[in-house]
Amino acid sequence: MVAINRVPGLEFVLLGFSLSQPMELLVFMLLLAIFALTLMGNMAIITVVYVDLRLHTPMYFFLCNLSLLEILFALSITPKMLENLLSQAKAISFWGCITQCYFYFFLGTADFILLAIMFFDRYVAICHPLHYPVIMSGHVCVFLVMGCWLVGFLSTLYPLILLCQLPFCGPNVINHFFCDYAPLVRLSCVDTHFLLMIEYVLSSVVLLTSLSFTAVPYLYIITTVLHIPSATGRRKAFSTCTSHITVASIYYGSAIFMYARPIQGRSLDLQKVVVVFNVIVSPLLNPFIYTLRNEKVKEALKEYLTRKSSVLQPEP
Repeated sequence: MVAINRVPGLEFVLLGFSLSQPMELLVFMLLLAIFALTLMGNMAIITVVYVDLRLHTPMYFFLCNLSLLEILFALSITPKMLENLLSQAKAISFWGCITQCYFYFFLGTADFILLAIMFFDRYVAICHPLHYPVIMSGHVCVFLVMGCWLVGFLSTLYPLILLCQLPFCGPNVINHFFCDYAPLVRLSCVDTHFLLMIEYVLSSVVLLTSLSFTAVPYLYIITTVLHIPSATGRRKAFSTCTSHITVASIYYGSAIFMYARPIQGRSLDLQKVVVVFNVIVSPLLNPFIYTLRNEKVKEALKEYLTRKSSVLQPEP
């Protein structure tokens, strides 16, 4: 193994957007509010699904894991982003940068795989309802979720190991909000074309493969739903998939724009805007999309809040 050749005590500077101090303070307060809502919203979904036995089904088990991924995903990037908005230095250590980069891609990869699993779950529920309890048994659901986390964990190891071995002896300013792989690799003293190609190929494979596993079941779902004679039945079947489609469109649209395009055609400033949406806004939308469009979750949340308020109220 090649020894790591870098300057002792190396730090990187996360440039972000060049804003005035009042604007940075305004952005800080806005992002802090969104971050808090993201954590509370996703924690609310996990809590409601855990306490309500009616929601102990594969669909909501996967939804809980999606909310957990969203929480961890936001925690991997947002706190440092908030800190840098209030700091003049905007520095991050070498290993802090590597850790942030790893968890961003690990959790992001697991997110996309889980979305494909959730679409497969809806495909089985709508197209093969009689076989659903057997196909999506408890053991199968746990196996699928464990596989999702494991693939995300392992798929990003090799590029990060290569990144750790790069020598850094020049500029240390990363033109981004966080330690993204490509801007970080470009700071190395050696030719990094091979590593950038690895990032492009792996990102494309993960995104396009999971997208195909998402799109194909949905085509079968549409065909099956259109053959349902009852208009009410069609609406109910489509309503169970609309939330998944909305979330998937947001995730795939932003990620394909950022990582599944040729490296030469990427605009860093435009990517920053998309990253803010992907890292900050998307995890916030998840709980609202699923609760506002899902009657079972809304009903369970209402009952849970009613019980909590009755417990907190003092007896006369």
